[in-house]
Amino acid sequence: MENICAITGSNGYVGGGIKNYFAARGWEILELTRQPQPGPRGIKFQLGAEISPASLAGVNALVHCAYDFKPLRWDEIRAVNVDGTRKLFQAARAAGVGKIVCISSISAYDGCRSLYGKAKLEIEKIALDHGALVIRPGLVYGDHPGGMFGKLVGQIRKSSVIPLMGDGSQIQFLVHEEDVSAFIEKYATGKIELAPRILTAANEQPWPFKKLLLEIARGLDKKVKFIPLPWRLVWAGLKMAETCGVKLNFRSDSLVSLMHQNPAPDFSANAQAGLVCRPFQRGS
Repeated sequence: MENICAITGSNGYVGGGIKNYFAARGWEILELTRQPQPGPRGIKFQLGAEISPASLAGVNALVHCAYDFKPLRWDEIRAVNVDGTRKLFQAARAAGVGKIVCISSISAYDGCRSLYGKAKLEIEKIALDHGALVIRPGLVYGDHPGGMFGKLVGQIRKSSVIPLMGDGSQIQFLVHEEDVSAFIEKYATGKIELAPRILTAANEQPWPFKKLLLEIARGLDKKVKFIPLPWRLVWAGLKMAETCGVKLNFRSDSLVSLMHQNPAPDFSANAQAGLVCRPFQRGS
């Protein structure tokens, strides 16, 4: 009898990587997605909407990666992402799902300034109340990069002139997609037994943003020139565009997250939990 893993956000970079990792190890994947495709097993799911416990019957593990970035106001963010997560986890527990993993973010920490980080903090509390394991990934990268890291790689590939917010001293912590996926799969199979807790999934080496961009450029064998930009001015421009209804590839709230990352993530529990994250090196 196959193990079944339900995954939300499987069309995203992190969720897609977890889906592929589980599938390669014999798991049957149940995709919870807005538009289920013919062929793969999936059910229609949208954050904020009701979900029936019956749709999760027989599921052994649930990995919740989905987050809806379209809402910009706090009341909408909370209704969709926070309350939507509560409905999902309530349905999972009612269905008897054994293992629940909530993918949060390193941007979630006490004192965070972004709405995204604050929403993730509320989501984490709901997850812990439902017995879930909470994972806060750092900046996720891999052999076929996507998400924010993929955007950075694409930008450097396209141009040798790179805009830099401030002086580029903002610290990033990185994690390889396989390290996150492998840890979650071991937890889902019961090879790792953990009480509900929060773990920060990233290598402990800090990467100033400018240094990270230079390392990516070195891996691509490119020389780049940086154009420093006043980040508050950029933020004001993004905010004005959002207020006017202009759809952008980068949100003002994401810039707040970039400029105000957690100054001291807690990695102390990782070794005992069995979470190992390789060091990042793009240039070798």
